[in-house]
Amino acid sequence: MVSGLQLSVLDLVPVRTDQSTSDALSATLSLARAADELGYHRYWLAEHHNMPAVAATNPPVLISMVASATSQIRVGSGGVMLPNHAPLVVAEQFALLEAAHPGRIDLGIGRAPGTDPVTSFALRHGAGGVSDEAVTRFPEYVDNVLAMMEPEGVGLSVAGRTHALRATPEARSVPTIWLLGSSDYSARLAAEKGMPYVFAHHFSGSGTAEALELYRSGFRPSEALAEPRTFLTVNAVVAETAEEAERRALPNLLMMVALRTGSPLGPQLLVEEAEKVDVPDAHRPPMEAMRSRWVVGDPASARAQLEDLAATYAVDEVMVHPVAAAHEGTDPARSPAREETLRLLT
Repeated sequence: MVSGLQLSVLDLVPVRTDQSTSDALSATLSLARAADELGYHRYWLAEHHNMPAVAATNPPVLISMVASATSQIRVGSGGVMLPNHAPLVVAEQFALLEAAHPGRIDLGIGRAPGTDPVTSFALRHGAGGVSDEAVTRFPEYVDNVLAMMEPEGVGLSVAGRTHALRATPEARSVPTIWLLGSSDYSARLAAEKGMPYVFAHHFSGSGTAEALELYRSGFRPSEALAEPRTFLTVNAVVAETAEEAERRALPNLLMMVALRTGSPLGPQLLVEEAEKVDVPDAHRPPMEAMRSRWVVGDPASARAQLEDLAATYAVDEVMVHPVAAAHEGTDPARSPAREETLRLLT
């Protein structure tokens, strides 16, 4: 690892122009096996919906696949967008995952929709809730998930009687539960509840120091956690040369600019496809601003950037989101540039 720095992986299961969903899943399993063999600490899978370049729609299903394909790495959600789901369903899913892979499961919980407003309505209406209500009740939902996964469960009062409610009949352990966020809301909530917390630095890139300071300064010890616990997430592309790393970063930069500017979205471009794109002048400043917050370079430069980030934000773990794109002719069932990013950091 990088000078004693613990490294982990975030995966959105990207879908390229040369891939089917099946190909993208195969590439993710290959990436997860590589992370496991290289000694990465944890492997988290995101929740995003109705996006042409992202196949990470269902973290529990993906976690089951990845945990079964690996042997030692911790596997979790980065994260489950809790307002999209009934708390009991989430508790049941992760209680079973923990039972199947004891001591290896993380449940990262977020409050954002992870999608567009129409899809968000479809998700939350289907779960029996209204969007605004689901967000407003987020702290209560977090408490429900925590309680229902405990071996003793929780008492639910219905019609004047208390009924025992457990996520699984005989739990022997529970997943480590984290709160995730890209604003100060979850930082304050995690501090108040004495829970581990992660700020989405890879997505936001601004406000990280402020959110972590709010979390650390307001932290209240709990039975589960005696002191603040956090780490940093960052987009990364590493290649043998800095020039090649910049080329591999371009497709994801273009996709993020399209997302931020409301431009049409499609599958992730291959490197050669991205190099043919004429970027409007108005899009260059946000593109350069995003690039400045990423770790892109040759191995020595990338390691130095990670060490600087860890020192800046006082963390001893960094979760790398490998966003290196593929070249034309790459095996659709693999993401060799993403695997190389992980390998070159170790």
